[in-house]
Amino acid sequence: MSNRTPLFTPPRALAAALVVAGLVAGGLITRRAIASDHQDSPDVELNPASDMTDFYAFPGVTAGNIVLVMDSWAFLTPAQTPSVSFDPNLLYQFKVDNTGDAVEDLVFQVTFQGTGANQTVQVRGPVAPPVVGAMQNTVSKSQPIISGAVNKVLTSSSGIQFFAGPRSDPFFIDLEQFFRILPDRKPVTGPLSQLPVAPSATGFRNPGVDYVAGHNVLSIVMEMPATLLTAGGNAKIGLWGTISR
Repeated sequence: MSNRTPLFTPPRALAAALVVAGLVAGGLITRRAIASDHQDSPDVELNPASDMTDFYAFPGVTAGNIVLVMDSWAFLTPAQTPSVSFDPNLLYQFKVDNTGDAVEDLVFQVTFQGTGANQTVQVRGPVAPPVVGAMQNTVSKSQPIISGAVNKVLTSSSGIQFFAGPRSDPFFIDLEQFFRILPDRKPVTGPLSQLPVAPSATGFRNPGVDYVAGHNVLSIVMEMPATLLTAGGNAKIGLWGTISR
């Protein structure tokens, strides 16, 4: 496991490719969350930098703030982590719908320059999307609001805090029990092919097991005043992320 102290402990209940959230009285209410996904197609297995493992949105420590997190490059071992970088040929975007039509009204665009220990990052936004949708994305011509080295906490004049770098990736799930109860995942032979007996027959083990202990991901973390994302007095927003060429 990375010896870096995590900036956050992301709740997996919010793990999502899309999180539709309501900001009410300074709090974050999750209305929908699609489950975490890792290495879900041959393309991302061959191109792990483009594999978005999770997207998170949750309240910040400061009242009225919101934290957005995008993780990529799943299952990095401690040996791999120092040699892995964000892909400078990819565009990482946080997208915001603040009008309720499920189309992004604002985006934060994150781009990286170079690789390795000297890699740098630029953040643009919130700006209107140059191109709407997940494909044919274009980097905004606006000036970056944040520029600097990865693996450091960077700030902007508008109160945004930003971090990009490797983080530990806890995932608490009783994977053996999970495989036993899903017909399409249960092994045909061996101990895991049989349903467990009481008292564990209907529940997961307690305490839970971190099945990715010792592995890292590359995280992009932003904390900001929620008012940067809302519009017209409407406190409800939709949030999601994309990684594209």
